[in-house]
Amino acid sequence: MSDMQEGSGKHAGIQVIARAASVMRALGSNPQGLSLGAIAQVVDLPRSTVQRIINALCVEHLVETLGPAGGFRLGPAFGQLVTQAQVDIISLVRPYLLALSEAMQESTCLSSLSGDKVYVLDRIVAERELRVVFPIGIHVPATATSGGKVLLAELPPDMLQALLPDPLPVCTPKTLARAVLLEQLQAIKANNLAEDQDEYIEGLCSYAVLLDTYLGKYSISIVLPNSRAAARAEVLQAALQACKRDIEEVIGRSPRVEQG
Repeated sequence: MSDMQEGSGKHAGIQVIARAASVMRALGSNPQGLSLGAIAQVVDLPRSTVQRIINALCVEHLVETLGPAGGFRLGPAFGQLVTQAQVDIISLVRPYLLALSEAMQESTCLSSLSGDKVYVLDRIVAERELRVVFPIGIHVPATATSGGKVLLAELPPDMLQALLPDPLPVCTPKTLARAVLLEQLQAIKANNLAEDQDEYIEGLCSYAVLLDTYLGKYSISIVLPNSRAAARAEVLQAALQACKRDIEEVIGRSPRVEQG
């Protein structure tokens, strides 16, 4: 095979992967499923091309049909990959989560976004008399927690508008209204730092940063009683930013290589 033929083959292979990835992203953004025509419109590809990609993904169980009603959604094999990625991120991040908790003497947690809820993947509970204890696996409103807000701030505006209920669930008298939250999310995206004060549970506050890794986007939070927060806000935020840098140096996203 000539260099030109080999180069052409590599380009075609990369193009197929990129198109398959765009199809899966479209389905990931629409968990209720999409018709073949709707997928083609979202990814801006011919229907026949999308059909071939869908057929290949179905063989690998990365996509599945919705039955007689038609349409497609992400399949069980994709869920297995996500689960494995979560196991990996927990084992990779836990030492940093523990070090952050010990340095600040406060509870810390690693979370991901699940619809309009934040899902706690792992947590370290501070060993002190007055401490915050919460179980792994809980789903709480992303709109009322710093870890949820920093992840919501990363979503495209149209997806965010479709995702957030109206009105937002009210957890405490301090829970933000929808319009106020949307405005706050713009500042969070610019500063890469979120906080909540009494918005989920009265008497508690938290600070969070976005963790952007090759395994996906997560949040790291410090959760503590309000009585200890006010005088230490800057220290807590600086510690979170330092923790984020340390983790992303090891498992952050690789720089994108442009194809010539």
